[in-house]
Amino acid sequence: MLRRAIVLSVCLAVLILSHGEAVKADEDAALFPILQDGKWGFIDRTGKVVIEPKFDEARTFSEGLARVRVGDKWGFIDRAGTVVISPQFEKARSFSEGMAWVKTGDKYGYIDRTGKVAIAPQFDGTNSFSEGLAAVKTGGKYGYIDKTGNAAIAPQFDGASDFSEGLAAVKIGDKWGYVDKAGKVVVEPQFDDAKGFSEGLARARRGDKWGYIDKAGRVAIKFVVDGALDFSEGLAAIGIGGRWGCVDHAGNVVIDLKYGYVYGFSGGLAVVQNGSRIGYIDKKGKFVWPLTK
Repeated sequence: MLRRAIVLSVCLAVLILSHGEAVKADEDAALFPILQDGKWGFIDRTGKVVIEPKFDEARTFSEGLARVRVGDKWGFIDRAGTVVISPQFEKARSFSEGMAWVKTGDKYGYIDRTGKVAIAPQFDGTNSFSEGLAAVKTGGKYGYIDKTGNAAIAPQFDGASDFSEGLAAVKIGDKWGYVDKAGKVVVEPQFDDAKGFSEGLARARRGDKWGYIDKAGRVAIKFVVDGALDFSEGLAAIGIGGRWGCVDHAGNVVIDLKYGYVYGFSGGLAVVQNGSRIGYIDKKGKFVWPLTK
């Protein structure tokens, strides 16, 4: 039981560490970062240490590699803990579609899984590859490149997200809308914030309230919640007045808003949190692991 509680705590830590980055542990051999005596290593699902804590910082595995920091430089290790790409980058992001963005000096570029430079550092900002394209910033504007580094959509946006389900959220002026892979606007800029599509719906914000829209820009779930996460396995976590629960695609509350926070579902389970207490619930809201410190 103690090991299971440790793994649960680590899983939550990983979720928090990965906030803002679409990363989760590889399902075929999941390893989780742990912090012990000021150093980072990895455990498996049973709580067994499989990579001894020796790194100054570590993130979850993606496509068989995990990024780690040694001193002030980032590199990558494999699941045996062997350094396969030496720490040499000022910043790095996890691998996605065979490439990872890295920062060298004051510019961003991309490397492949061998550490070879695939796209030379030349950009002022970058996103990870998704659906074959990546958002990059040049001359104060965002556009999209393909995996050869060629421009697929010319720099013209004030902000840009990853492509998901064929569309990407982009900022034009002070409003967000959506474009397709040809760069054509398919949902006019009208939102104060917008995120990627998941299961046919995307979360967007008007004023200080969040809701969900479909790919035609129609409101699917009204803009009435204070916080929202992407749909995953048919449910999305929402927050109103500091309390979180889950809704289905029709906006029906299926898990009561009674938690301090709810993380997205994965494998039929979601982590819930009340203060420092965390647990797992299933899609009916029943605990499979009770709230535990």
